[in-house]
Amino acid sequence: MAAPKKGRNAGAQSKPWRSLALILIAIVGLTAGMFASGQTTPRLGIDLAGGTSITLRAEPEAGQESAINKTNMDTAVSIMERRVNGLGVSEAEVQTQGDRNIIVNIPKGTNSKQAREQVGTTAKLYFRPVIAREAGGAAPTPEASSSPSAGSGKAEDTKEKDGKKDESSSPSPSATSQGRAVTDGLKADASPSPKASESKGSGDGDGGGKGDASDPQNSKLQAEYAALDCTKPDQRTTAGKGAKPDEATVACGQDSQGQWQKYLLGPAEVDGTDVDDAQAVYDTQAGTGWKVTLGFTDKGSKKFASITGKLAQQQSPQNEFAIVLDGNVVSNPYVTQSLSSNAEISGNFTQESAKNLANVLSYGALPLTFKEDSVTTVTAALGGEQLRAGLIAGAIGLALVVAYLLIYYRGLSFIAIASLLVSAALTYLIMSLLGPAIGFALNLPAVCGAIVAIGITADSFIVYFERVRDEIREGRSLRPSVERAWPRARRTILVSDFVSFLAAAVLFAVTVGKVQGFAFTLGLTTLLDVVVVFLFTKPLLTLMARRKFFASGHKWSGLDPKALGAKPPLRRTRRPAGPVETKEA
Repeated sequence: MAAPKKGRNAGAQSKPWRSLALILIAIVGLTAGMFASGQTTPRLGIDLAGGTSITLRAEPEAGQESAINKTNMDTAVSIMERRVNGLGVSEAEVQTQGDRNIIVNIPKGTNSKQAREQVGTTAKLYFRPVIAREAGGAAPTPEASSSPSAGSGKAEDTKEKDGKKDESSSPSPSATSQGRAVTDGLKADASPSPKASESKGSGDGDGGGKGDASDPQNSKLQAEYAALDCTKPDQRTTAGKGAKPDEATVACGQDSQGQWQKYLLGPAEVDGTDVDDAQAVYDTQAGTGWKVTLGFTDKGSKKFASITGKLAQQQSPQNEFAIVLDGNVVSNPYVTQSLSSNAEISGNFTQESAKNLANVLSYGALPLTFKEDSVTTVTAALGGEQLRAGLIAGAIGLALVVAYLLIYYRGLSFIAIASLLVSAALTYLIMSLLGPAIGFALNLPAVCGAIVAIGITADSFIVYFERVRDEIREGRSLRPSVERAWPRARRTILVSDFVSFLAAAVLFAVTVGKVQGFAFTLGLTTLLDVVVVFLFTKPLLTLMARRKFFASGHKWSGLDPKALGAKPPLRRTRRPAGPVETKEA
């Protein structure tokens, strides 16, 4: 039994190098990833980098107080994020605060006035007939684009344009089963030819919109369409801005390949509030994949029947209707028959894209308005001062911890300081990578969380060191003391870090805004503390215990038995052998 035990000890002695090599590989890999991402510094939040913070308060329309709910607020956040991104802003933060407030943080370098106008406007969803459609850049006049091509034809039902070839250059849609929208027991509507109606409003169809756009009085709109370049963010944002629902307009939209297209659209025929329900479902019977089903209110059904009946008599692209949210075309299905209270839109949908379209159709026209509660401008100079103050506070805290370690633990402080440096390196690298990965921004509360983590990390070292010193006080030598102290220290460290991480997780879950930055950083550094103690501190102390400076209990090692008041080594006494006396009964 002695030999296997000795072998196990020998194997255990080689493990410290493996752990140290593992954490070194992790640091090298994270460093390489940081340089590969091009983000070599942590991304700074608005309070450190400067920018504009807007607080919006939701107010329901009359009689719809229940509209302020989590679903509508989350949808409003999504819509506002889309608007801000349309300005070319990639680092904006939009999030709810409480049950009726939304905070929009926009970094410096963005037109704050334009951003305020974008995020504070109520979202509107409209169904508009398509008059002309072409690639996103500035191109020919709408008259040239609006004429159907020879290759166009009528589709069987309704086809989702996203993800398909342009009908103007593809075979007749009836030749393919992709993108069919089937009716649900609905009869065709014998609507008059769209050319027979020239009136505006919900009663007219594509013909009305087209006539309006072709009228010489609307040459300005034609010129706007010809000059529109949807590949430019500023033009996408302003396209069709200010157009009334009963007016023709221009708009931009993306296909499933991410290519921008520009549209000339007729007056709105159906309002987003006319949609009763929309869902993303998987067609298991026909096996055509994901599709979007939508139903309309009684009023909306009549409008939808009218517009689809007129569009069905047109050729591509004038048999399409554009689903427009905030001036952005989110989908443009085509129609070949009149529909009424129910319809299906199918095509090359994924589950995510189908749910996104259903979400737009269901909640695109929120019965909410938002009013500005406050607008705060943070200058870059103020942010720089806050960052410097935070770094100074962190440096002071770290200096005090290092001074305490040097005075109290002497040689052992080398292990503690090295562990703190490894923890700091891992924290810096991960924060730098989280910026481009998930949009994490280091704000002032997050810096405070990192400062608090210095004490948590140092506490773990102290727990382990004190356990080792307790073993030495019991009269044991250093190497067995290091191994015997570890199980008890490990349990204490894990319990302590679990409590800290739990507090950070709860704080992150129940708070919003900048406080979440503090909670996130605290939780991250707490997890890293466990990694560093297990893979660096303990292995390094095991290796140092083999060195004469520590093993001999040098007075500057921090492990001097005399200074610790160690007991004499424990010795076992053997009883002298002698005759065994027995008693007879």
